[in-house]
Amino acid sequence: MNPADLPDAVVRAVRCAVESGELGADVVVPERVVVERTRPGGVGDYATPVAFQIAKAAGRAPGEVAGVLARRLGGEPGIESVEVTGPGFVNFLLPPPSAPRIVSEVVGQGAARPTAAPALDLDIELRERVVRESVLRILRGQAGGDRQDGPGRFPVAPLAKRDGDVVRRYGLGAARWAMLCVPVRETPEFSERLLVQGEENEFFRVRYAHARSRALLRNAAGLGFGPEPGEVDAPALLRVLAEHRLVLEAAGHHRAPERLARYLVELADALLDFQYRVLPHGDEKPSAAHRARLALAEAAGAVLAGGLALLGIDAPEHL
Repeated sequence: MNPADLPDAVVRAVRCAVESGELGADVVVPERVVVERTRPGGVGDYATPVAFQIAKAAGRAPGEVAGVLARRLGGEPGIESVEVTGPGFVNFLLPPPSAPRIVSEVVGQGAARPTAAPALDLDIELRERVVRESVLRILRGQAGGDRQDGPGRFPVAPLAKRDGDVVRRYGLGAARWAMLCVPVRETPEFSERLLVQGEENEFFRVRYAHARSRALLRNAAGLGFGPEPGEVDAPALLRVLAEHRLVLEAAGHHRAPERLARYLVELADALLDFQYRVLPHGDEKPSAAHRARLALAEAAGAVLAGGLALLGIDAPEHL
């Protein structure tokens, strides 16, 4: 099971528990539930607080509701174990993600298919316009590109007057990144670090990681081989890649493009650590392992390109 499949599994468990009478007829089955990575020190890989959401209608304590759901979810294929922690959190442990499945999902679902956001009111403050455009792109991507309504108005902290014309000073891409990488209610910060072509600049690292994925493909072609999905021992990169749909859903639901920006940094760092294993070294001949690693690097690059486009930022082939 992919982490992005967990919300649907939880909704099914609630529905079945209501229909069987375990939770009572007054419980309204939610259309969506929050499932997020467990925090440091937590149990399992992911957790949901859905029991708190429906406990009052069920007339039971959240811990009891969580227990009902945990028993049902424990039988779901692809979930290794389910445990209730604290006053009612349902925690999930998933098997290690499969590289061929991750690659096929990225290719099949089109990680880099952002939809164009319609023009918004030019009279609103620059940062609000940038944030709302990105949120709308994310929402339309979740809806398959046919969503016509906007994200509505929500509080967005404006730029500080002291920063002046940030687009002219830092360039459109870097200015967008700075505006989107912090929570929308916080005032973004700008510094000369945005212009640094080095690892201390997260904006550079994300775009550089995409460029590296493209360079790996070019170099592999020069050696006479291309990407071919297969098993890869890359747990860090696979774990991050497996979460990309879950992150997009959370970013849209919470109107929080900074969640996507943070995810892209994590993915970029995982890819940059992995890149040295992709191509043959010395007298090594290209093998099935190299082709599988290249396919994984290509998938990571596609997710980076798609995520940057959702933020309104280009993903260069060369950097």
